[in-house]
Amino acid sequence: MDGAAHTSETGTTTQREAIIKVRGLRNQFGPQVVHDQLDLDVWRGEVLGIVGGSGTGKSVLLRTIVGLNRPAAGSIEVLGVDVVNASQAERGPVEQRWGVAFQDGALFSSLTVLQNVMAPMREHLNMSTRLMKELAELKISLVGLPPLACDKLPSELSGGMRKRAALARALALDPEIVFLDEPTAGLDPIGAAAYDELIRELQRALGLTVFMVTHDLDSLYAICDRIAVLAEKKVLVDGPIEGMTEVDHPWVKEYFTGPRARAAQLKTGKGPETGGE
Repeated sequence: MDGAAHTSETGTTTQREAIIKVRGLRNQFGPQVVHDQLDLDVWRGEVLGIVGGSGTGKSVLLRTIVGLNRPAAGSIEVLGVDVVNASQAERGPVEQRWGVAFQDGALFSSLTVLQNVMAPMREHLNMSTRLMKELAELKISLVGLPPLACDKLPSELSGGMRKRAALARALALDPEIVFLDEPTAGLDPIGAAAYDELIRELQRALGLTVFMVTHDLDSLYAICDRIAVLAEKKVLVDGPIEGMTEVDHPWVKEYFTGPRARAAQLKTGKGPETGGE
């Protein structure tokens, strides 16, 4: 697997592993070209934030990587598997190594939270219902939901609880990679901050790689190790968030130096406004 040298804060050099490699990606819907010659690496163990203006195809990129949209051209390798050209038999094992939480949760409305979290287990694992139930209860607890949430339908949950239930389902098969699509959209600032903290705690505790599509500047500053900016149909720039204010591009400058960005910098102690690292 290709890697890149990375120097840590202690000065030691380690080899980073690209567990997702996107090369020359083209997404097109009729005459509309969303991505063209898009390249992106995702490093094992990082929280990567995907940002961009309206219409830049942030969610399209996520859906293409996980196989919900077939690209017009290009290659996508996840955990060493060419997921675009692989057979279903080849894709199956790698799909079990990632989890996805969509913006609206995408929970099965007729199933309880417990049944929703058990659904991937029923599909992929050969184990007793009792054991699946115990594992599902563990995942539900892991995302901070109370035991009484297990028997509730999605319609009986608040928006924040639905997002946590969706995250529990994404974690059902103990994935290495978690894809999050606008995870804090629709949450109040306190709920969004709590969700950010949950993601960071789970990422560290479970050794997850997190691919997060978001427009939430607070989330970007609070938990992302690296940012990839979509513009002009490709990844225009990627790197630590502290360097984004130096990028000479109109949208990037406006996004990362505006009032909301300055407020996020002050909250987290990151960026030039605070004198942070």
